Amino acid sequence: MSGIRLHHCPQSRSMRTLWLLHELGVDAEVVVHPFDRSLRAPDYLALSPAGRVPALEIDGRTLFETGAITEYLCERFPDAGMGCAPGDPARADWLIWLHFAETLSQHSAALTQQHVMLYEDHMRSPVVMKLEAARLGKCYAALEARLSEGAGRDWLAAERFTAADLSVAQALYMARHFAPLDGHARLVDWYARATDRPAFAAALPKDGEARLYAQDFYAAWPMDTAGTA
Repeated sequence: MSGIRLHHCPQSRSMRTLWLLHELGVDAEVVVHPFDRSLRAPDYLALSPAGRVPALEIDGRTLFETGAITEYLCERFPDAGMGCAPGDPARADWLIWLHFAETLSQHSAALTQQHVMLYEDHMRSPVVMKLEAARLGKCYAALEARLSEGAGRDWLAAERFTAADLSVAQALYMARHFAPLDGHARLVDWYARATDRPAFAAALPKDGEARLYAQDFYAAWPMDTAGTA
């Protein structure tokens, strides 16, 4: 058994950690969980107290929270060049955009709840759907502006692909289920570059694995359909 174990649900934020492990060239045992109430079981809560993925068992302890896991892995395996160490001029930008992934992810999580996790239509809110999709659009605009700085940037933080790009690209992978990237040309190009990597493909759901999203896109409901669909 590998000395590293990742607890993972396909298409969730734990995909971020799985992708990073592949980029680092680090072997890990991947324990695939269903995205359901089993994450609230006592044995799993002992690993991740909020009952969320990822949880990463490494170096004799368990880490949770994707930003913390990403920083730890980049420092633990620095030769892969996925991080920006203290003293690197790109360090501040790296930290900003690394954690901006969670800004995107919180809106995608709200939309996942609305469209996927709530089983009764009367629980769903067209208002929340539209607001959260609009907030994703504002995040897209911020990324487009960053990538348009100067003569244009290939990557968000450094002059190379780093875990900041990986984290935001994985967040976009989820967000695109609810808000298209239309009208953000540089962001579209950047996303294509970031995801045209073998490590990204390796982190996608495997054949036979349960997926979080049953369809490619979930449109916000019209305002007059609350509780009637």
